Amino acid sequence: MRRNLPMILIRVAVGLVFLTEGVLKFVRPVELGSGRFAAIGLPFAQVLAPLVGGVEIAGGLAIALNLFAGDAALVLLVVVVSALVTTKFPILLGHSLGPFALMKLPRYGVLSFLHEARVDLCMIFALLAVAIDCGIRLGRRRQWYQSKGL
Repeated sequence: MRRNLPMILIRVAVGLVFLTEGVLKFVRPVELGSGRFAAIGLPFAQVLAPLVGGVEIAGGLAIALNLFAGDAALVLLVVVVSALVTTKFPILLGHSLGPFALMKLPRYGVLSFLHEARVDLCMIFALLAVAIDCGIRLGRRRQWYQSKGL
């Protein structure tokens, strides 16, 4: 148990972050859901925001409960990388990136990017840790009665 405690803590933290963000896309759609997706410049914001929210809720629960956590980590990595490209890369570049609008900030560049992307970057590394720990079995889960050696 003691050896697994760091990974359990990482899974719980990652699960809570994604569970919370997914729920907020439904509870506050104008600020964090379809309204934000439309403001960023994403197509089909009315459909995409609830879809992403549902994926975040399901993925967050899967990781926190360690049920298909490796698969959920891979799916959530796609979500986080998409968020980085659409919302944070324009900050790094200092201008809009294709259809993705630039957020109004006092400064742009590497330091502003790192500041704005800090949670996204932490989630990327934590999701990679979960994926590595789970072995990325794509749909297969170790039975609760099996030892790690099997």
